Amino acid sequence: MVRIADLHPMKRKGIENWRCPSFGDDHWVPRRPLAQRKITIITSAALITRDERPFLPIDGRYRPIPDSVAKKDILMSHVSVNFDRTGFQRDLNCVFPRDRLHELADAGIIGAVADTHYAFQGGTEKPKRFEPYASKLAAKLKADGVDTALLVPV
Repeated sequence: MVRIADLHPMKRKGIENWRCPSFGDDHWVPRRPLAQRKITIITSAALITRDERPFLPIDGRYRPIPDSVAKKDILMSHVSVNFDRTGFQRDLNCVFPRDRLHELADAGIIGAVADTHYAFQGGTEKPKRFEPYASKLAAKLKADGVDTALLVPV
């Protein structure tokens, strides 16, 4: 991944001026022990399954990744030329820690792994374009009984 100091000055200035939201310490949902939670992965690694079209540069939508899909059928379609895919190529768990979640579930540390996980393509200059899709995804997760998301920013 390129360092911000190595970017063209105009691009660097634009990124440095992005406003980041501030979140307090309030819980959005009631607390429950991990051993009772159903957990999904939400990654910004632009992952797709082998039969899907790649993400477009301005795409704010998400792609479902079935928990049962084989590792060989998970592809990365990130469009940024500055994105280093080395970690993904060496170990999918760097961007999609599904194996680790299953280990935690098998050990009884978490309640269950969700049947479906989700991927967005991160790195956009307009994060607001994710908002309508994220809201729909939140409703879907609730309907599917998923009460915890492991966010994996890439």
